[in-house]
Amino acid sequence: MLIKKKSFFCLVFIIFFNLLLPVKSDSIFDLGKDIFLNKAMCSTCHTLFDAGSEGQIGPNLNEIRPDKMRVVNTVVNGIGVMPAYEGQLTSEEIEAVAHYVSTASQQ
Repeated sequence: MLIKKKSFFCLVFIIFFNLLLPVKSDSIFDLGKDIFLNKAMCSTCHTLFDAGSEGQIGPNLNEIRPDKMRVVNTVVNGIGVMPAYEGQLTSEEIEAVAHYVSTASQQ
């Protein structure tokens, strides 16, 4: 009986710290989301649930779940009707949007 009470207390403790306390923000993720939604306006063409975007021109990023290097390569060089953003975005911005897309599309 004592073990069940300790287990219950541990479970409540874990839930409290994981769900109720504020989580530190990932600043690169946040910058990437801002670029996705505003500066590069990726949301116009792409669907990504985390961004609330429902673009139908480019691929649905939640379906293809690109890794970070795939996003970097596509943003730098362009592909299909998507233009290259090298020269329009800094390398830090490209890294940030790639981090955002690769992370958010996995959720």
